[in-house]
Amino acid sequence: MTVVDEPDTAVRTVTTTIDGNSVTVPEGTSIYTAAQQVGVDIPVLCHNERYDPVGVCRMCVVDTGGRAFAAACVRPCEDGMEVRTSTPEVERSRATLTELLLSDQPAREEDPKQTTTGDNLLLALADGFDLSKETTDLPCGSGRGKDSSNPVINVDHDACILCDRCVRACDDIQGNDVIGRSGKGYSTKIAFDLDDPMGSSSCVTCGECVQACPTGALTNKPINLIPIQPREQLDAVDSVCPYCGVGCALTYYVDRDRGGISFAEGRDQPGSKSRLCVKGRYGWDYAASPQRLTVPLIRVDSSYPKGPLSADVRGDADNDRGRSGGGGNRSGGGRKQKRGRDGRRKPGGFVDYEEVLPHFREATWEEALDLVARRLMEIHATGGPGAIAGFGSAKCSNEEAYLFQKLIRAGFRTNNIDHCTRLCHASSVAALFEGVGSGAVSTTYGDVANADIVIITGSNPTANHPVASSFFKQARRRGTKIVYVDPRASTVAEHADYHCQVKPGTDVAFYNSIMHEVIRLGLIDREFIAQRVSNYDELARTVADYPPERAAQITGVDADLIRAVAREWGEAGAGVIYWGMGISQHTTGTDNARCLIALCSITGNVGRPGTGLHPLRGQNNVQGASDAGLIPMFYPDYQGVDLEGTRERFEQAWGTTLDPNRGLTVTEIIGSVLEPDGVRGMYMLGENPFLSDPNINKVRKALAALDFLVVQDIFLTETAEFADVILPASSYLEKDGSYTNTDRRVQLGRKVMDPPGQARVDWEIVQDIAQRIGLDWNYGSPSEIFDEMVALMPSYKNLAHDNLGLSGKLYPNDDPEHSDGTVVLFDERFNTDDGLAHLVAAQWLPAKELPDAEYPLVLNTGRLLEHWHTGSMTRRSFALDSISPIPEVYMHPKDAADRGLSHGELAQVRSRRGVIELQVRISHREQLGNCFIPFHFREAAANLLTIDEIDPFGKIPEFKFCAIQIEALDAVDTESVSAAGVAE
Repeated sequence: MTVVDEPDTAVRTVTTTIDGNSVTVPEGTSIYTAAQQVGVDIPVLCHNERYDPVGVCRMCVVDTGGRAFAAACVRPCEDGMEVRTSTPEVERSRATLTELLLSDQPAREEDPKQTTTGDNLLLALADGFDLSKETTDLPCGSGRGKDSSNPVINVDHDACILCDRCVRACDDIQGNDVIGRSGKGYSTKIAFDLDDPMGSSSCVTCGECVQACPTGALTNKPINLIPIQPREQLDAVDSVCPYCGVGCALTYYVDRDRGGISFAEGRDQPGSKSRLCVKGRYGWDYAASPQRLTVPLIRVDSSYPKGPLSADVRGDADNDRGRSGGGGNRSGGGRKQKRGRDGRRKPGGFVDYEEVLPHFREATWEEALDLVARRLMEIHATGGPGAIAGFGSAKCSNEEAYLFQKLIRAGFRTNNIDHCTRLCHASSVAALFEGVGSGAVSTTYGDVANADIVIITGSNPTANHPVASSFFKQARRRGTKIVYVDPRASTVAEHADYHCQVKPGTDVAFYNSIMHEVIRLGLIDREFIAQRVSNYDELARTVADYPPERAAQITGVDADLIRAVAREWGEAGAGVIYWGMGISQHTTGTDNARCLIALCSITGNVGRPGTGLHPLRGQNNVQGASDAGLIPMFYPDYQGVDLEGTRERFEQAWGTTLDPNRGLTVTEIIGSVLEPDGVRGMYMLGENPFLSDPNINKVRKALAALDFLVVQDIFLTETAEFADVILPASSYLEKDGSYTNTDRRVQLGRKVMDPPGQARVDWEIVQDIAQRIGLDWNYGSPSEIFDEMVALMPSYKNLAHDNLGLSGKLYPNDDPEHSDGTVVLFDERFNTDDGLAHLVAAQWLPAKELPDAEYPLVLNTGRLLEHWHTGSMTRRSFALDSISPIPEVYMHPKDAADRGLSHGELAQVRSRRGVIELQVRISHREQLGNCFIPFHFREAAANLLTIDEIDPFGKIPEFKFCAIQIEALDAVDTESVSAAGVAE
């Protein structure tokens, strides 16, 4: 295993004297940086060490003995140079500049920054020079205007000093290239795109520019009526973002008097380096939604036999009540439901609480927990262990995941326990475990800085992992070649050297062809293959059948482009492959990942800095939940449940006998419920399979068929409509615990506020149920649970809550007190039994359901930047819902034109499983014959359409490929389609 440190190379040094202090620094070091080393403070406005220095504000000028003052941020030190930083002449220059800038600023009592966070750097300088806007004789220029078009960011051009910090934050850090300058002379101002309003520009609202701005030109707007105040007046809570697997470090500034978050900022951490995206910086107010569940609920007797309770979920077309669908706007009021052309209420937003809650009664915690324990034990007694199953959540902490799987395994003697990894990277984990002996990434997303070339495949990181994508874009600017392989021409393609726009479902043919060329050109690493790889000969024989010409026919990628990519990859010194669910969510997902493992292995691109295999994890704790054993075939740390020695160790540790057989996966559990002797009782912790699983109609039938269902969640979900008991749980912001990101970084999430009403922390609820079914559990804190978990997980050895610190630690880690942990795995051997990478050859197979005359288009599903999975969190966030409020189907212009469809028109999309209605979005990012639908919107649930065929190894559904048809509403018989778009 390799721990990557900064290179220790000899550099030439120079010695400079700064205000009488001699300092020796590497050649090229700026005067500003050298001055900091000797404790000399030089004032700055435009400079920030996170951005490239430009020296535009001249506030940092110093006297070097030359004819003119030099800007310390850009002037390098020279041998023998003498620098004076605060002579009377230098101070007078700074004061004059400050007065000039101050004259155009808003009055202090109206300044957008000073009246919020209170940290206007220009005003702080003015105070130092005893200057104020009121005492200056300089004229005040104004009229450049304000821009409030973005829902969470205000722009005040009159407060702008043109320091270009925002430009560099947008370009150098996030790589979005949105902000520049427009105008001439005094009318010059920052501009978004072609001087568009910020809210209608290509700005992705990451807020990096706000964090960078030294004045009131760019400021945050209040969210959820919590005013933005100076940091010292707020309670700062250091935590990590609750959304994607990047796991960005942030600080929440909490207004305790008002009981809410004022604002959030990125903070330093080796992975994210203070960066955030729109979800992390502005998407936290969902926890304060008035729709939070606050009291246990039990289904009333009159609402049996059990089934869905709302018209939306039933698919009724006769509900015309048109009531509000719940809170979602800034004031916490109701989101008005849309109406169809016949006046009936169209589904949209959230579960209708007014329609569903009358079917439940409030209960005490004692009554609800007693009922849960009694009914699950009764089902277990009559139906055996196989009659019980649990769905956990990748949004819960490591400790909660560990306890939940332990409850199902030790309490009910079954391995029927799974979570949403089955719907995202299960096939990747299957291939990685088979090939290299570990389901975790072999290097970090930041290691892209050491790569000569990277392949980003089956992923849209600018939307799904935006902070990670900023590192990819930075690497590209420094010279790293980027190969982007995906059916969609997402914004990643705009930063790529090569975009291979493969046809959906043809990844195996594409990568076999790349390997064919690498082998033909002799660009393999023969020594690595001989010493560290098995089954190379079989792989070589298989890929020999995939010359570029054949692959071009299958994939649609030009043969010469395949050859060019193969040569680039083979000749590079170091390469990493990053992949997403476009690789894994196929019936051939495991084969797709096998090809990626083989491509890295035969070229020796594993085990060194800048090389490796990295499936970008989707949810904030999908890596940790998998590590903790929330999967049916493995105990914690991927230790097989069917291995006798392993099972005996866990039986001894947990004090009970355990099931020797692998359990059912998410999709298999849903199928089992529909069998006479299948699963009868379920415990769902934070999962919403009604929207997240494929073929919703099948899921609906399964949920209704359960004898008993307990749902533990923070909102009333579509799945909860089928529950017998609903337990109000805690959001991410309301508890302590650890989370493991896509890099294998284990970090602490810290409690920000108390759960609302009677809602409780999840691990405590699980423990209470465990005690009621006879388990002797008495954990006092998440750290106690973590300690037990770590003792059973060799990969987490040495980790403890006390040594994770503010930035977390990578695992494995031999010395967490002094080391950040292991960046690059497999430098000497793989984690397989023989230490070799086991290559598995794969033949290309077509998708299970191909287009035909009735369903001629291919559907691809996925996420948007602003939203998350089933939308229960993000659609209750003011910022995120404001930016992206409606479902759309993305279509190639010709596909739309052929059907007489125009941009913004409402259309019907149907497959063999269901029908939905949503707006058309003409998109040049789609291939002809291919469409994309995000799956966040219950009123146009993409998974009504998807097929439930699964990968035979990873048991993951085919979310990325099914046959559909799209038609204008006027061309179809709308009376045959229910309001919920369900084909019964």
